[in-house]
Amino acid sequence: MTGYNKARSHTKLGDKQMDYTITEGATFPLVNLTLAQNETVQIESGSMVYHDGRVSLEGSMNSNGKKGFGGLMSAIGRSVTSGESFFITRAIGQANGVQLAIAPKTPGAIKAIQLDSAHQWRLNTGAFLAGSDGTTYSMTRQKIGGAIFGGTGGLFVMETAGAGEMLINAYGDIQLLHVTPGAPLVVDNDHVIAWSSTLDYEIKPASGLVGFTTGEGLVNAFTGTGDVYIQTRNLRGLAELLKPMMPSGGSSN
Repeated sequence: MTGYNKARSHTKLGDKQMDYTITEGATFPLVNLTLAQNETVQIESGSMVYHDGRVSLEGSMNSNGKKGFGGLMSAIGRSVTSGESFFITRAIGQANGVQLAIAPKTPGAIKAIQLDSAHQWRLNTGAFLAGSDGTTYSMTRQKIGGAIFGGTGGLFVMETAGAGEMLINAYGDIQLLHVTPGAPLVVDNDHVIAWSSTLDYEIKPASGLVGFTTGEGLVNAFTGTGDVYIQTRNLRGLAELLKPMMPSGGSSN
C-alpha cells in the first residue's frame, strides 16, 4: 500500500457503520476494513488477504436461507448455474478497531453501492465483494430468453435486499450510466456488472437473425429509470485472446 492514496469511507448505516479504505491509483486495489466488536460483514469466499488475528471467519453454504438437504442442493445449483461461490464467508470483529483486508479475484476497480428501501440492485456473477451487516442478496432466475442464451450471470443473477452498503468489483474500470424513459441503454452482456432493480431488461442477440453476425454476441437492453454500472473490460474477451496460445489437451512438447 506504500505510495498509494486511500479513498476513505465511514458510512452511517442506521446505528451501524462500515469503515473502510480502498487504495486509490492502484491497478489492483485492496480494501482495508476496520471492524468494531461483534460487527459482521459478509465477504466473497476467498477474498480475505489478511487480518490482525482478532477476526473470526465463519463459512456456510450459499443456500438462500434453505437448510438441510434442500440447502445443500440449492447451494450446488447456484454454484453450477451461476458460477457463484458454493460458500459464503462472514467476518466478525472480536474487539474494537480490528483490521481486515480483502481483494477481488479479478484485477480492476472496486465501487460502493448504497442499499435502502428505494434503492436495490441486481448483480452479475463475480460482482459481489462485500456487504455490511443488514444487507443480503438472493439468487433470482432470469427471464427465459436470458436464461437460454446465458452469458454473464447465466441462469441466475443476484438480487440485493436490506439497507446498508455493498462493495462491487470489476475487471477493468467501473463506469456509471443512467437510463431514463427517453434514453434506453444497450450494453454488451459481458460488460454489465450491476443495475438498478427498477429497470426492465432483456438479454438478446446484438444483431442478425441468430445474433452473432457482427461478432458482438449478446447485449442487455435496459429500459425504464435507473442506473447501470459497467466494467471497461471483460473476461470472456481475454479468454478468447489467450485461447490460441494455450496448449491443447493432446499436444506434447
